[in-house]
Amino acid sequence: MENRENKQAVPTFLERKNKRQHPETVKNRFLGCLLGGAVGDAMGAPVEFLSRSEILRQFGDSGLTGYAEAYGGIGKITDDTQMTLFTAEGLLRAVVRERERGIASFEGVTAHAYLRWLLTQGIQPSCNMDVNDDNCGWLFQHRELHSRRAPGNTCISALRKMKSLGEPAINDSKGCGGVMRVAPVGLFGWSVRWRDNPQRTFKLAAELAALTHAHPTGYLTAGVLAVIIQALIDGLSLTEGLGTAKTLLMSEPDHHETLQALELAEELAATSLPNHEAIKRLGQGWIAEEALAISIYCSLVAKTFKQGVLMSVNHDGDSDSTGAITGNLLGAMLGVKAIPENWLEPLELRETITEIVGDLFTFTDCKIGDDSLDREIRQKIWNKYPGF
Repeated sequence: MENRENKQAVPTFLERKNKRQHPETVKNRFLGCLLGGAVGDAMGAPVEFLSRSEILRQFGDSGLTGYAEAYGGIGKITDDTQMTLFTAEGLLRAVVRERERGIASFEGVTAHAYLRWLLTQGIQPSCNMDVNDDNCGWLFQHRELHSRRAPGNTCISALRKMKSLGEPAINDSKGCGGVMRVAPVGLFGWSVRWRDNPQRTFKLAAELAALTHAHPTGYLTAGVLAVIIQALIDGLSLTEGLGTAKTLLMSEPDHHETLQALELAEELAATSLPNHEAIKRLGQGWIAEEALAISIYCSLVAKTFKQGVLMSVNHDGDSDSTGAITGNLLGAMLGVKAIPENWLEPLELRETITEIVGDLFTFTDCKIGDDSLDREIRQKIWNKYPGF
């Protein structure tokens, strides 16, 4: 494979003057990103542990073409979407804390959110946590989240052992459990106007992934995905967003494995190789660079949201994670209207996802911490997203 590191980088939005995006267009991309990720997650859930040959035997020559039953119903999400929601909640609670109390650690507050997710799985962390009606917040109270949906062993183990909030994991894991949950960081980066400084988005996503996955590939892939999501929200093409993300990636130590996977995905997308054969060359998606590369490939070659998501789940391996990441990418690129309504209608927690997306989209305009804001409104915001 050709090594492009020493070639001149393709112009990216690091140098690009941003065009002002219409707010409704941006909101549709925000919704498309997280709802699309949840749809891809739910689509892949029934076949997560099946080989492609088993999928074809069970569903026919076209493979899976729509939702199948998993976890007792149709359109049920897995741990991928659960942790994505807690990522979004952690970022929102960090903003509330910063504006009300003047200081906040995004990694620490989001780590606390992940520990609340751990509690929903029936596991008590080593950190001393007091979760009660006054501090549990809005998301934790959704009983549908208190259900185990094949959570990753690395996420469970790292969070259970975490001794202080925000400390990186002590392991060498590069599983996909870090990258599959960080799409909200790209949305957040756009909202806080990091569009001219995507390094901050990259760094934050990588740090959040490193809370559970300490191998460089386990967290650098997260930085790449978040920057691409931010670029797509800003109206750039996937190729442009990928160019920016690769530029940032190449400035990081130990980036070669992730870069090689991304470049292989690009090269395969430019060939006439059958999709399932190309995906097979990229891997099975259990590890981070494979999951991201499969999702990038599917998003590059797909002509529609539907085609891309179905392509991303009908393969050997971690179908729900590749479905979720592909859904994040295509949803951010094409907007929520590109998602088939008959896939959205039965989606578990659709209203909850829509609400948290709305909060991510509007929170920068909210005068949290401003004494001029009605006290009752400030208290309502704090009750929904307590700043710890």
